[in-house]
Amino acid sequence: MSTTDLWTYRDTAWSGAALAGMNVEATDGSIGKIDQATNQYVVVDTGPWIFGKKVMLPAGVIDRVDLDEETVYVNRTKDEIKNAPEFDESQFEGDEYRNQLGTYYGDRF
Repeated sequence: MSTTDLWTYRDTAWSGAALAGMNVEATDGSIGKIDQATNQYVVVDTGPWIFGKKVMLPAGVIDRVDLDEETVYVNRTKDEIKNAPEFDESQFEGDEYRNQLGTYYGDRF
C-alpha cells in the first residue's frame, strides 16, 4: 500500500464525522474511543490503556467499521499502536508528524 493510500479510508461509505465517539479495537483488544475524526485520520483517546494519551491513526489502518456495535476495527496490534511516534496535540496536523506516522505505519503493510 502506498503512503497516499494510508491516509484514505478503505471504504468510501465511512466518513470521519460519523466515526467520532466509536470504540476502537486493535487486532488484540480494545484501545479506546475516537476523540476526533477527519477524512484522513482518527485521533483515539486511549484512556487508562496508555496513561490517558491520545494516538493518531491514518484512515488506511481501519479494517472495518461495525455501525451496529459502534466499533471501529484497525489492522494493527496494541503494541504497534503504542509504539507509534508520540502524538503531539500542537503538531499533529503538520507534515513532519504525518510523514513520521506514514513511514511508521506504511512500513507495516
